[in-house]
Amino acid sequence: MAAQTQGGVLAPSPAGGPVVVPAGGRLSGPLVRLRRAAGTPPGRLRAAAAVLVALALVFGVTAAWQSAERAAAARQLASRSEPLSQDAAELHRSLADADATAAAGFLMAAAEPPEVYAHYRADLDTAARLIPRAAARSGNSAETQRLLAELGSQLPYYAGLVESARAINREGLPLGGAYLRYASAYLQQEVLPNAQRLADAEAAALDGDYDAAAAVPWAALVLGGLLLGALGRYQVVLFRRTNRVFNPGLLTASAAVLTALLWTAAGTVSAGTGLHEARTQGIAPLRDLNRVRVEALRAHTAEVLDLVSRGATRKFEGEWGTLAKTLTAPAGETGSVAGLLTAAPDRARGRLAEAQHWFGVWQQRHADAAGLDGDGAYEKALSATLSPSRDDTARAAFDAAGQQWEQAGRAEQAAFEAAAGGIDGTLTVQAAATALLAALAVGGTVRGLGRRLAEYR
Repeated sequence: MAAQTQGGVLAPSPAGGPVVVPAGGRLSGPLVRLRRAAGTPPGRLRAAAAVLVALALVFGVTAAWQSAERAAAARQLASRSEPLSQDAAELHRSLADADATAAAGFLMAAAEPPEVYAHYRADLDTAARLIPRAAARSGNSAETQRLLAELGSQLPYYAGLVESARAINREGLPLGGAYLRYASAYLQQEVLPNAQRLADAEAAALDGDYDAAAAVPWAALVLGGLLLGALGRYQVVLFRRTNRVFNPGLLTASAAVLTALLWTAAGTVSAGTGLHEARTQGIAPLRDLNRVRVEALRAHTAEVLDLVSRGATRKFEGEWGTLAKTLTAPAGETGSVAGLLTAAPDRARGRLAEAQHWFGVWQQRHADAAGLDGDGAYEKALSATLSPSRDDTARAAFDAAGQQWEQAGRAEQAAFEAAAGGIDGTLTVQAAATALLAALAVGGTVRGLGRRLAEYR
């Protein structure tokens, strides 16, 4: 008869000794045997092997997954989000340039060279081409699609207003100026804000891809460190128990994990360096340059429309003053021409310096023309601003600055492509390598502890 104990009874065990069974319960033979087995040297070896193998598998999956995710983000950055962001900025600039060119052509009237109108039409064609392209590549963003749809409907309406202004102007009627001012106000107040919102949305998407690509894989690094420490500690334990200095299997596993860790760390540093260069030498300078070019175009539009209004309003003079104040601010201020040289890549510095020179010439020539207009010499002011037969006008200096800005933008785009190119490939190789090294660590662990287990048979 089983003896009674506090909280249970004593029952004979398979080995003949007593085992405490909970009151009202039954003896669980498999659990007892499992508990006993875990307390033996082979049981401890099996438990250690299970823990090490599980940790190696988790490390391998995490490291490979994080590297693959960063590779996909880097690929998205280089092939989709940056080109889309640049297309949105180019759309914004083309619309602003169309407004400035339309105003200049209107003011030249019968003296307008064919290339000025062709320039205006090219700007509209660029915008019309970029809108559907952006719609096809921008994904399922409802806000982006809405903005593109609005821009698609606003563009022909603006173009119709400009053509009406030109037709009325050719008839010599003063109403043409009112139509042109209305067309410009519509573009400035309705179209350009939508283009700016689109550019901001694409810039935010670009920043998201950049952050994902540049993220440090902390989980993989921590897991790899824990696994390497556990492998090292268990090798010390085996050395103390067996006096065998080396376990080839565990040494192989440790070397594989260490190599995976170093590869992950080196790949992270290499990708981070390339991405940082892509941002500082390409993304950031291009954003600053696009902002300055649009603001300069708006200032040029105000400059021309002030002459179109012939003193009927001081609105455009005020717009010029506000925009010129921003553009001529010191280098540390956002949106200043001088600030473009601060972080520009070497390949763009010469172009930007030349553009800054012509920008200064433009400012001086504008001041001279404004002085003539203020003195009542309207025709002289008009000729000093944009006479097609002269190369010493304010518009000529503005065009020279614009050409240099365009060349600088191409150089900065090339700097981005050189820095960002290949990063996705590096991270893809890293993902495959860490997965293989983790598998090698699993194999080494199983082999190393399996040989120790064989000694107990």
